[in-house]
Amino acid sequence: MRRRPERQTRLEDVAKAAGVSRSTASRVISGSGPASPTARERVHSAARLLGYRPDQAARSLVNGSGFRVTLAVVGTTAQVLDDPYVHRAVAAAALTATSYDVGVSLQWVPRDAPRLDRLLADRTVRGVVVLNTTEAALRSVPPTVRGRVASVGIGSRTVPSFDVDNGGGAAAVLRHLYATGRRRIAMVTGPAWLPCAQRPVKAYRDLMRAAGLPVRLVSGDFTAAGGRRAAGTILARWPEVDAVFGINDAAALGVLAALRAAGRQVPEDVAVAGFDDVEAAGLSDPGLTTATNPVEQIISSAVGAVLGETWVPPTTVFPSALVRRASA
Repeated sequence: MRRRPERQTRLEDVAKAAGVSRSTASRVISGSGPASPTARERVHSAARLLGYRPDQAARSLVNGSGFRVTLAVVGTTAQVLDDPYVHRAVAAAALTATSYDVGVSLQWVPRDAPRLDRLLADRTVRGVVVLNTTEAALRSVPPTVRGRVASVGIGSRTVPSFDVDNGGGAAAVLRHLYATGRRRIAMVTGPAWLPCAQRPVKAYRDLMRAAGLPVRLVSGDFTAAGGRRAAGTILARWPEVDAVFGINDAAALGVLAALRAAGRQVPEDVAVAGFDDVEAAGLSDPGLTTATNPVEQIISSAVGAVLGETWVPPTTVFPSALVRRASA
């Protein structure tokens, strides 16, 4: 009798033996994406015990020639990878990387320990594009890897930066609010630890002071839930507020929801504006006034800089334009 060939060990088998999800096992095996130290140890142990070998043909579909560019997203927790901005960045990176015959991986970089040098030590990583860049993250980049790292946000002497003029875009939105008669304007900010999030705050402070208006800032976290919480704080502190500017559209949409729940009419009672011009901004009721953020151009340029091996200027800034809709 002919003996049936043994079934090859699959990734699902490794995930089951390690007690983790298939997606977690995939991230550990591929070396990209977040996973706890415990999960990594269990997955690697299960793979060794089961004799698992990654399907090279399948891996080539993901990684192209076997090389990749990594989007390294700095954040307090791995939940930062769920940000719609990150999703747009991944899609843009994939489109650009295809022309270089490389794949794209996504990696959470803990804000308290941003060890980018470890990513760059991987020989399959052709380049790294850092999002939510901090000074600590830039300091972890070895000077010997010049040309392999680009930043979306702040840069350094050896790491070129690509970003939108969010200060200018914020100023355009705020000038529009002022021109429509708003004088009691509050702002929902982003995380205090993120350098690029401070430019819109500076624009807000400068314009309010120049107009002789009070500064009303409430902290946010770039999320709709954070915008809702911030709106509650704003209404409690300054019930007479007549406009709220969210540092991004997610925060502004959260403000819209909170104002509706509080019985405030938008824009009759309170005008609301954001920044980014995400798809949802044009679909909300009322449509959200905002400013553009050319994420696709920014990411494409950053990926091209680390894969193209050509000189790029230290700083590349993309303009932002006001988009007027019914909310303000």
